[in-house]
Amino acid sequence: MMSPKKKIMIVTGEASGDMYGGNLAQALFILHPDLKIFGIGGKSMRSAGVDTLVDISELAVVGLWEVLSHFKVIKKAFLTMKEILLDDPPDVIVLIDYPDFNLRLAKVAKKSGVPVVYFISPQVWAWRRARIKTIARLVNKMLVVFPFEEELYKDAGVDCRFVGHPLLDINVEDFDRASLAEKFGLKPKSPVMGILPGSRKKELAYNLPVMLQAYKQLKEKLPDLQGIIPVADTLGMEDLEKHLGEHTDIKLVENQTSAVMDIVDSAAVASGTATLEMALRKKPMVIIYKLSPLTYFIGRRLIKLNNIGIVNIVAGNQVVPEFVQDSATPDAISDVLYKYFTDGKYYSRAVEALDDVKAKLGGPGATIRSAKEIVAMIS
Repeated sequence: MMSPKKKIMIVTGEASGDMYGGNLAQALFILHPDLKIFGIGGKSMRSAGVDTLVDISELAVVGLWEVLSHFKVIKKAFLTMKEILLDDPPDVIVLIDYPDFNLRLAKVAKKSGVPVVYFISPQVWAWRRARIKTIARLVNKMLVVFPFEEELYKDAGVDCRFVGHPLLDINVEDFDRASLAEKFGLKPKSPVMGILPGSRKKELAYNLPVMLQAYKQLKEKLPDLQGIIPVADTLGMEDLEKHLGEHTDIKLVENQTSAVMDIVDSAAVASGTATLEMALRKKPMVIIYKLSPLTYFIGRRLIKLNNIGIVNIVAGNQVVPEFVQDSATPDAISDVLYKYFTDGKYYSRAVEALDDVKAKLGGPGATIRSAKEIVAMIS
């Protein structure tokens, strides 16, 4: 029997990690209501009852320059967690993705004798594979969400379990299109294009302009087309509004990303977790990613993958068109989306391919399985 008031620190630095962390915290509280859970997170983790000592909006940055420009904020967050680990250590620390920050924190936890659980693995299979050695040295338990990750870690001597993907625990239910359309101010019988540019300000700066240009080109061909953008928890309405310019017809929706994904017919999506969420809804899309020239120049020499989209990596081939950096042009993006909107067979083939991706992700229950692994470590 576990004594009350065991403490768990959960640390993430991104919107998707906050969603996973919030669901994990809910599962942990179900298993043991007397837990004290705190750390770094956002709205989802706070809603679940986590005491967030640092908000992820301060940490959700991408690109070399942005990381450098936010160094003082990131360092302060790190020192806050480090002080707790050294002076008042929790019973276990759960790290969710965000590897450059979290692996350094794991080193501090190791020094303090705090067991380390890593939930949502760094993408060592894509780049910087040497980090597996660091993980083997610092992490007590890896809980991975893609089947190909388990063998990779076990071969390196890491205690690892494939738990399935937590997105499968989020119910994708049938919805009433007319009701959602009324809520968002859309016409239920007219096509809807989703625009998902990412959850960080720099992602907006690089991805959103080309997405908006593609939307404009599509609108010229499909006058009834409607556009909608879900506002990530790490962003504010003002962050999006300043980019919209002439596109005043596009709807901005806060705190309802899932509902937005439900109502769209297809979408332009920044590479990341959102592509998997769309895949689970079997919504055809194009994957887009743009970075600063310097970051891209370095990244393309380090990343050893044919595809960047996790949907395509899981599929084992490019089932969703990808447009990266210079190939991400309004013409290329709008051409594919136009086919989704006008060619029924093309749309159906895309849906079938996404259904296959869903099947490869395992069954539901990843979150509760992960929570049980964590509770077992501190019992």
